[in-house]
Amino acid sequence: MDGYGGRRHKAEQDALVVEVGYALVSAVFAAAVVFGAVAGPALLFDLPDTVEGVLLRTGLALAPVLFVVRVVSVLVRFRRGPQPSQPGRTNPDS
Repeated sequence: MDGYGGRRHKAEQDALVVEVGYALVSAVFAAAVVFGAVAGPALLFDLPDTVEGVLLRTGLALAPVLFVVRVVSVLVRFRRGPQPSQPGRTNPDS
């Protein structure tokens, strides 16, 4: 608890909730786009059974992998903290 009645702690919790929500929503969107791009032709067009099967299996394999990679990358970037606005500048007069 800090000297401000726990406001910083609450703000950190809120930031984490927002970041997790963003990670999940953006991961679902990215996975859906990849699945649609890979498996979409198999669902829309009359393709040979072999091609349809390969496209569907590839889409079903890539979508969850992309989902996990996106969630992890967003949360790792959040954990590192914000980047400095002007890297290397330590003095306003420099």
